[in-house]
Amino acid sequence: MGCDGGTIPKRHELVKGPKKVEKVDKNAELAAKWKYCALSQEKLKRPIVSCELGRLYNKDAVIEYLLDKSAEQPNVDAVVHIRGIRDIKELNLTDNPEWEGERRNAKGDRYEDINCGMFICPVVGLEMNGKHRFCYLQTCGCVFSDRAMKEVKTEICHKCGDPFKIEDVVVLNGTKEEVEKLREKMEERRTKAKIKKSKKSKAAEAAVSAQSESKADDTQVDVAGRSSLQNGDESSQSAVAGPSGSSVSSRSSKGSTSSTTSATKRSVQSMEEKSEVFKSLFTSHSSAKRTKDQTSNWVTHTPYHF
Repeated sequence: MGCDGGTIPKRHELVKGPKKVEKVDKNAELAAKWKYCALSQEKLKRPIVSCELGRLYNKDAVIEYLLDKSAEQPNVDAVVHIRGIRDIKELNLTDNPEWEGERRNAKGDRYEDINCGMFICPVVGLEMNGKHRFCYLQTCGCVFSDRAMKEVKTEICHKCGDPFKIEDVVVLNGTKEEVEKLREKMEERRTKAKIKKSKKSKAAEAAVSAQSESKADDTQVDVAGRSSLQNGDESSQSAVAGPSGSSVSSRSSKGSTSSTTSATKRSVQSMEEKSEVFKSLFTSHSSAKRTKDQTSNWVTHTPYHF
C-alpha cells in the first residue's frame, strides 16, 4: 500500500463515494445579476435600462442587438422578448456616496466589500446589491426599494413626483415566479395594444370611405347642376334667336308657366293694396303702353324706343 514513514490512510482516501453537487456561490450569483449586463455580461454603466421582466442591461448592448439580430450574442435568450426600443425603459438611479469605483482597491492592501452597491434607494438608503428587493416604475423609470414602497404608500413617485399605478411597478431581478407573473402582464398589455391598434385602423378606414362617398355625391350634384344650367342656357338662346312667331309662342308658353307659378310670383298691377301712382311707375301699367299711332314700322331691340 505504500504507507512508508508511518502514514495511515483514511477511508475517504481509499473509498470513492458519489460526487457532491457543486453549489453556486450566492455572492457570485448576485454580483452577476446586479453588477453585470444580462446580454453582454459586461459591467453595468450608465445609461442602464430594464425590460418588462426586470432584467438589467447596458443600453448600448441592447441597441447593438436591435440593429443586428443576426450577430452572435452570449445570452440571446435574455432579450428575445425585446422587439424594439419601446420595450425597454431607461432607469433613473441614485448614486451611492460610499461607492469609490474600481480603483479603491488597486494595490490590494484594503478590504473589498463585495456587498457594496453602486446605487441606493433614495428614500430608505438601502444599497442595490441583491440583498434587498428593488423595483422601478414604468412611467418615469425611478428605482426604489420594496421596503420604501411598502412604508410610504402613495400614488406619486417619491423622486420626480409623477403619478403611477400599482400595475406600473416592475420588480428588478425577481424570482422565477415573479418573472412568470411579469411575463403574463406583458403579454396581456401587448394583446390590448394590438386590439386598440386594430380598432383605430378600422375607424380610420371607415372615415376614409365616408369621405370618399361624400366626395362622390358632391361630384354627382355638381354634374347635375352644370347640365341643368347648360340646358337652361340653350333654351334661352333659342328663344332669343328665334323669329317673331317663335317669340310669341315662347311668350305664350311662358305665360302658361307663369299662370302655374302665380302662387309664388304676382304682377304688381294685380296687387289691390298698391295705389295707382305706385303701379304707374312700372312699364306694365296701361299708361306706359303705346298706341297704334305711336308705334313704328321697324323693330328694334327695345320696343319702347322712339
